[in-house]
Amino acid sequence: MSVVLDRALAITPDDVETRAVRAFVDLDWKADPQPLGETIAAIEKENPAALERIADTWLSWAFAVRDPAATNKALAALGDNSLNTDAVVLSHSFLKGLTARMTKDDAAAQAAFTIARAEQEKAVQSQPDYGPPLSVLGIIDAALGRKDEALREGRRAIELLPVTKDPINGTHMIENLAIIAAWIGDKDLACEQLERAFKFPSTVSYGQLKLHPLWDPLRGYPRFEKIVASLAPK
Repeated sequence: MSVVLDRALAITPDDVETRAVRAFVDLDWKADPQPLGETIAAIEKENPAALERIADTWLSWAFAVRDPAATNKALAALGDNSLNTDAVVLSHSFLKGLTARMTKDDAAAQAAFTIARAEQEKAVQSQPDYGPPLSVLGIIDAALGRKDEALREGRRAIELLPVTKDPINGTHMIENLAIIAAWIGDKDLACEQLERAFKFPSTVSYGQLKLHPLWDPLRGYPRFEKIVASLAPK
């Protein structure tokens, strides 16, 4: 991946998206946010308007370094757009809730996730037999303390979109159940689902598990830390 991106940069060294993706590789693979931070700072200095084109990558970096000011700037650059990982769509309201949760602003998190839930219910109603919207609703319900609903939604999403039907998005359903379990305090279930996800082509990386606030409830838990260590670059 990095070799391909390096070749692309040799051809188009000023391409903003390629520069950001290349730097993101270090964050994702090595849990090293510094190259991406430096790249974002350079792009902001050269052409601030270009940051809109890499808002999703900027947001990933801001979460990784726990910088709420940068997170809010990236969200502003993202505008009304959502954050998509294949078929999994995280709304602007959800991302605001995650930012507030990261900074332990419980009232702001509750307010944002409540808005996100209302939006997500509409998404589920429009696709009642599709797993991805339901799995995101499960994460939101976990954030709001609706434990039983969250688990039910997460498990149902896996039933609706199993790996056998869609290897990529089916794996995301398993990953999302791991997040749900982590957020409701069932650490063993979360680790079990992570271990299950890694039997397939999972997009959950060493950098994400090491740095992203989605996984904060599992930090320090021996089983989780063993999983993280197993993904560290050799």
